[in-house]
Amino acid sequence: MVVLKTFKISVLFSSFAINNFMKYSIALLVVSFLSCYESARNCKDYKTGAFYSEVIIDGVLYKSTFKRSDLIQIETYNNQVDSSKLRWINDCEVIFKTINPKNMAEQKDIHLKILTTTDSSYTFEYSYVGDIKKQKGKAYKLDF
Repeated sequence: MVVLKTFKISVLFSSFAINNFMKYSIALLVVSFLSCYESARNCKDYKTGAFYSEVIIDGVLYKSTFKRSDLIQIETYNNQVDSSKLRWINDCEVIFKTINPKNMAEQKDIHLKILTTTDSSYTFEYSYVGDIKKQKGKAYKLDF
């Protein structure tokens, strides 16, 4: 009788352990697939064209419009026009060099990285080259 009870407990425990093992294995498999998922970035769609951008810095919303070719970007902000030469690192990262800098800050190159894209916009982060503090923004493609 003791052997039978021990056998029942052993079978019950191993059945419970196998069921839990299967549940955890499936959960682990699902989590590992989801963690590998990366949304597609179609950065090439945003290398050229006309755009509107928004950046929030210290709670203040800054808006600008710009036109971009493969080699140059012309931006209008607060009725001021700025032009920059572009050097693409890859399809999603670019370095901006102001063509006619008016002060020391404008002499610093800016690194911009496209983080995500949709069919009509992209989110990005940017900073001065070598600076660890990054700002984020969003740009929208304009139709002309």
